[in-house]
Amino acid sequence: MHFNQTSLFKEENSVFTEPEQTGEKSDTSTDQVQPKKKAKKTRKETLNPNLPVRITVKESKDHRCPKGHSGIITVGKKFVREELRIIPAHAYVERIYTQTYKCKKCIESVEDIEDLINSGLFQADVPPALIPHSLASASLIAEVAYRKFVLDVPLYRQLPELRQLGYQTSEATLANWMIKLAEFLMPLYNELHYRLLSYKELQGDETPFQVLREDGKSPTSKSYIWLVTTPRKLSEQVVYYAYSPTRSGAFAQKLYQGFHGVLQCDGYSGYNLLSDCIERTGCWAHVRRKFYDAFKSHVKDAEMPLKLLNRMFKLEREWQPLSPKARRKRRRGQLKKIVNCFWRLLQQIETLPNSRLGKAIAYAQSQKVYLNRILNNGVIDWSNNASERNMKTFVIGRKNWLFSTSTKGAKANAIWMTIVESAKANHLDPRQYIKKLLEKLPTLPAFPKKEELAAYLPWNQNFNQVLEA
Repeated sequence: MHFNQTSLFKEENSVFTEPEQTGEKSDTSTDQVQPKKKAKKTRKETLNPNLPVRITVKESKDHRCPKGHSGIITVGKKFVREELRIIPAHAYVERIYTQTYKCKKCIESVEDIEDLINSGLFQADVPPALIPHSLASASLIAEVAYRKFVLDVPLYRQLPELRQLGYQTSEATLANWMIKLAEFLMPLYNELHYRLLSYKELQGDETPFQVLREDGKSPTSKSYIWLVTTPRKLSEQVVYYAYSPTRSGAFAQKLYQGFHGVLQCDGYSGYNLLSDCIERTGCWAHVRRKFYDAFKSHVKDAEMPLKLLNRMFKLEREWQPLSPKARRKRRRGQLKKIVNCFWRLLQQIETLPNSRLGKAIAYAQSQKVYLNRILNNGVIDWSNNASERNMKTFVIGRKNWLFSTSTKGAKANAIWMTIVESAKANHLDPRQYIKKLLEKLPTLPAFPKKEELAAYLPWNQNFNQVLEA
């Protein structure tokens, strides 16, 4: 029989009511049906061409030739080799004073003898401390944040190295710093969200996260981290994480409030509550993943749909460098025929509804309208894998952090990850970006304007030049 049973779309049996297990997914880029062998490891060394270079010229120790003659003349230098040098982390204490000055003219203008003692004295301005009554500096906070959110080193595992550098503190102190400075970065975090909503195309995803102390919830219950990113075709890249105690569609409405455009996401039913101003598109990687899993389970009928899906992804990889307009033209001209063939094939397959293949077909057919929309859009990618890779970064970190103790900690994680991943997406060094933000943002007013915050966005060229200086 043709697989077209509506019972599978009820909430209790839906194939898309549970979140995707980000980080534990099958490969979506294989050209062949059979899984490829792992690439052979190589020992080839590569260097980033942007690494700074220092020239060292070794001179004769006694300025004599091998025969002992003096008065040798320099005629040039010969290249011998190059080595990669590492400067280990080191710490030092910076004691900050403010210079006190006296103005003679101000003293001369004093008429009252009682005011003469303190008149004419003033001190140089000193930037406020990041955290009052604390040893925290921009460089120290940037290092702690970099190690946690880029290298995935939990705070408690950073304590021994800090101790070796000469500073002994507690995990609670570091955690409080992360929360406090996340609040400090909140205006920039909100500005990134505002910029996101102004684009015409976005990608979204979500994953579970555990928060131990949450009002009205048990420590083992699930909270969620939501992700919104810009497609790779856009020059300004934003990777935005948001914490929510639930996975309800109400939070999706709040997250995308004000957005008018195309959203690429998976088939989770919570996205059904989004405004009519948002046009949803699907993700072909989610479809391929389910057919791939069915094929791995030795379901022969999954082979032909998987071949068609592989052909789609092969063409998409070839078209990735093209402009959105050119990619849209090729999708409508070449890819549309393969897609139509795929849908016709699914109607001809007979399988049990609850089998792996049956669920794969059910998911694909339930998403048909959303998947076909990508054919008419050259900006949106054929899959949502780019945003899933950003979510996988969070998941890898989560395996090390395990959980957040409080909702403040969960929100702080979302803010820091947004800053770090947005910096990386715009080809910035996250450590240097964080350091400069913590040095520059204190100079702004308490409630900075959007044009003032714009100077610190990760794609701002002027700010990038400051980072490179």
